[in-house]
Amino acid sequence: MGNDLSTSLRPAIVLTILFAILLGILYPLAMTGIGQALFPFQANGSLVRDGSGRVIGSAVVGQAFTSDRYFQARPSAAGQGYDGLASSGSNLGPAAQALTDRVKSDVAKRQAEGITGPLPADLVTASGSGLDPDLSPEAALAQAPRIAAARGLPIERVRALVSERTEGGAVLGAPHVNVLAINRALDALPR
Repeated sequence: MGNDLSTSLRPAIVLTILFAILLGILYPLAMTGIGQALFPFQANGSLVRDGSGRVIGSAVVGQAFTSDRYFQARPSAAGQGYDGLASSGSNLGPAAQALTDRVKSDVAKRQAEGITGPLPADLVTASGSGLDPDLSPEAALAQAPRIAAARGLPIERVRALVSERTEGGAVLGAPHVNVLAINRALDALPR
């Protein structure tokens, strides 16, 4: 009887060790190697660098812009704002008073910035991850008057930049504007 237990236990232990090595070490190493070989930019965080090679952000992780001279991203529910270690939604439901209060505060903030009329939802609501790097074209256009005034640019030029920087939407996904990319384009405009 004791022999039957060791006979059936041995293959279970061997298979556990085999699959731990295969799926816990070899497979992740293979996927990391394939990612580095085929998609090095994405595998290394889609980092965006300035002209001197200094990392200024990531194309796929949002960051806070607070100056009136820049497009501002949607609110972040990740920690103190765009903290990748605290990535998550707020888990607040539509009836939660805390969510209602936060949205009212964001609406008041956007109206104080001079945005009038109905506000695009992504200007006052956080994304599921709290790290969304994109805005809808409507949210970007709503900010155009503030940016044009702060930079002394014609509003038509800022609106044209939003149009030039709008991506996606043809087949899959909604049209969107990457906030970091459009803010870099703003800085590159001739003065």
